[in-house]
Amino acid sequence: MGRGKLRIYLGAAPGVGKTYAMLSEAHRRVERGTDCVVAFVEHHHRPRTEVMLHGLEQVPRRELEYRGGAFTEMDVDAVLDRAPAVALVDELAHTNVPGSRNAKRWQDVEELLAAGIDVVSTVNIQHLESLGDVVESITGVRQRETVPDEVVRRADQIELVDMSPPALRRRMAHGNIYKSDKVDAALSNYFRPGNLTALRELALLWVADRVDEYLTEYRSEHRVSKIWGSRERIVVGLTGGPEGRTLIRRAARLAEKGAGGEVMAVYIARSDGLTAASPKELALQRTLVEDLGGTFHHVVGDDIPASLLDFARGVNATQIVLGSSRRKTWQYVFGPGVGVTVARESGPDLDVHIVTHEEVAKGRGLPVARGARLGRSRIIWGWLIGVGGPVVLALLLNTIDLGLANDMLLFLAVTVAAALLGGLLPALASAAFGSLLLNYFYTPPLHRLTVADPKNIVAIVIFVGVAVSVASVVDLAARRTHQAARLRAESEILSFLAGSVLRGETSLEALLERVRETFAMESVALLERVNDVEPWTCAGSVGPDPSARPEDADVDMPVGDHMALALSGRVLPASDRRVLAAFAAQAAVVLDRQRLQHEADQAKELAEGNRIRTALLAAVSHDLRTPLAGIKASVSSLRSDDVAWSEEDQAELLEGIEDGADRLNHLVGNLLDMSRLQTGTVAPLIREIDLDEVVPMALGGVPEDSVDLEIPESLPMVAVDAGLLERAVANLVENAVKYSPLDARVMVAASAIADRVEVRVVDRGPGVPDEAKDRIFAPFQRYGDAPRGNGVGLGLAVARGFTEAMGGTLNAEDTPGGGLTMVLTLRAVARRPGVAAPSAVAERQAS
Repeated sequence: MGRGKLRIYLGAAPGVGKTYAMLSEAHRRVERGTDCVVAFVEHHHRPRTEVMLHGLEQVPRRELEYRGGAFTEMDVDAVLDRAPAVALVDELAHTNVPGSRNAKRWQDVEELLAAGIDVVSTVNIQHLESLGDVVESITGVRQRETVPDEVVRRADQIELVDMSPPALRRRMAHGNIYKSDKVDAALSNYFRPGNLTALRELALLWVADRVDEYLTEYRSEHRVSKIWGSRERIVVGLTGGPEGRTLIRRAARLAEKGAGGEVMAVYIARSDGLTAASPKELALQRTLVEDLGGTFHHVVGDDIPASLLDFARGVNATQIVLGSSRRKTWQYVFGPGVGVTVARESGPDLDVHIVTHEEVAKGRGLPVARGARLGRSRIIWGWLIGVGGPVVLALLLNTIDLGLANDMLLFLAVTVAAALLGGLLPALASAAFGSLLLNYFYTPPLHRLTVADPKNIVAIVIFVGVAVSVASVVDLAARRTHQAARLRAESEILSFLAGSVLRGETSLEALLERVRETFAMESVALLERVNDVEPWTCAGSVGPDPSARPEDADVDMPVGDHMALALSGRVLPASDRRVLAAFAAQAAVVLDRQRLQHEADQAKELAEGNRIRTALLAAVSHDLRTPLAGIKASVSSLRSDDVAWSEEDQAELLEGIEDGADRLNHLVGNLLDMSRLQTGTVAPLIREIDLDEVVPMALGGVPEDSVDLEIPESLPMVAVDAGLLERAVANLVENAVKYSPLDARVMVAASAIADRVEVRVVDRGPGVPDEAKDRIFAPFQRYGDAPRGNGVGLGLAVARGFTEAMGGTLNAEDTPGGGLTMVLTLRAVARRPGVAAPSAVAERQAS
């Protein structure tokens, strides 16, 4: 039996109609006679979705018990035994209840597919694992339930279920997605138009990328080399010259004229590393193309036109943008140029644009050959052998007669040795000196600088030619070896710089220290000034006695008009300035990033301060004024001589005064606690205590019959501050009682899991959607339509702050069956045998 096929309905947000579309597809398949069953579909009490389940066979679910509650999950074994042709499985990213067959529902689906059952499922774009950070930055909510991207990519069909944000918000307002008590909070938080638009764009782009993958795979499998213009994809050929920015902007304008246009800039470098491209200019062009929404690519190839065309065809490009040649007229004798060659060989499906620019025909700098890098000792030995070798050889040959041919071979050997050691100049000196000695001592007429036999002239010319050829080869090999080593070092440095950009490293001092170590300098400083008149200031430096002005440094590298990198210690060769320019550009970027981050932090602090001050004013103006007004009215009534109050009336007024004072005490306490947390002055006194000594004391502020307490005596001790823990639990319980129905009691239960202890405060209130679970812990937050006068919204913020100060965590979860569960996790401490636990009550009484 083959593997089943997976079809996924992908949506941008809850409520767009994924489940409805899946059930509609099921009805169509049933009408065609396909054996289709509902393995697990959750209708979320949406009437239209619930109606779509009618007429479809549903496999009974498996019931599980977890922490005192009953849950239902998909029964994988029952579906496998039923063996339908198609199974409907909703919410692919769902996390199964502990005790299920698999931890995740997508793992259940994998088993069904492996058994040959086709599966139709649903998932939202925010549940894809790779998009977690992006979705969090958009919505402010971290998705806890995710599915690996590879699982979705392997689907045989992916269908996007789309809906415009206004239409989705109308569905929400009409109560077609959430219950009426959750609509206002959802519309003002997760379902804001901006959030929905961004998620919709994310879903569309993700599906478009998958379509591109399928198209590329199809073209590869069917060996389609012809370009398919499914959308405009424009390749910009860069040389590293100043005209590159003009070409990039021109390509961006071309891309804007077509729907879905894409710009891909490519720089092709020769494999030998010989290039005149400026790293600084390439970095600027990379930044420009990325700012315009394109991508930058670096390709190695010796045949630039062929490499450019191969790249363009490989990415299914429709257009190529090149600049007019910078070569002068006489340089065309070496060939027609890259632009002409690309245009001639592009074929009918690839348009080539030749763009004019200011650098046309102004000449193009060619790589300058550097001198041989053989080392001082080798050059010295080359000169010694090249000059002294012929003299020693002539003295030896004067005592032995070997014939002219042998004499010339011996002198040639000396010249070759000089070339191998010292390169070109020692070899030329050896060839010239040796030819003179050969002519004077061994070529007839002897002891005269003349040659009688023309054959000897040819021999001497060949001798000099061989010497020069060998020396040239040695010199070229030495230069290429040096260039390869240098380019390797440069590539490592530039790779480090590129990696630091990708990693978002923002330490200017670390970058300047890397510059100092790379170029063996004593000090490095990044200098800047406002204009040409103002003095230089140091933005950052490393090493002793950094230069205060660029002109005082041994090496200065300008960065723009009013910034420079100043190095002290030694003078650098010109060949090192390319890499130094890249370092200087990166230093300027890091400095800008640091300042932007500092400004962003300051703005965030100011905004947070303004928000807190505004909330405090609101609290003082209403939440504190209300109990004060009640106390004032009660006291004025009691002091009034116009009315004779009965004992019952007086008791009621006094009770109102006491309630108002308690509310004031609670509000002021929370405000003071939050101010302590905001200023970082909370210093917990950690002790090993039993929970049953602290948690019961936290229930004093709520009615006696509103809470059920379950604290097993077998629990391990916890390392906490008793006062902070009591305050945190008290706030959690008061919040739970506030939102629970009158006939539903709040459950406070504790349990031990591995090396930690969990305290759960469970209510049966309206609950909180996943996207709002983190925001309820922010200061001055009331969830939903909580009426004014119920506190300033600090209880949960104080509880989380105190919990984290003790090294614990506080999170919110859904209560099975409806409601909210606060999970307070603390570090457990093994109880020592025979040692009684310290009494938190006694400690508090003693203090």
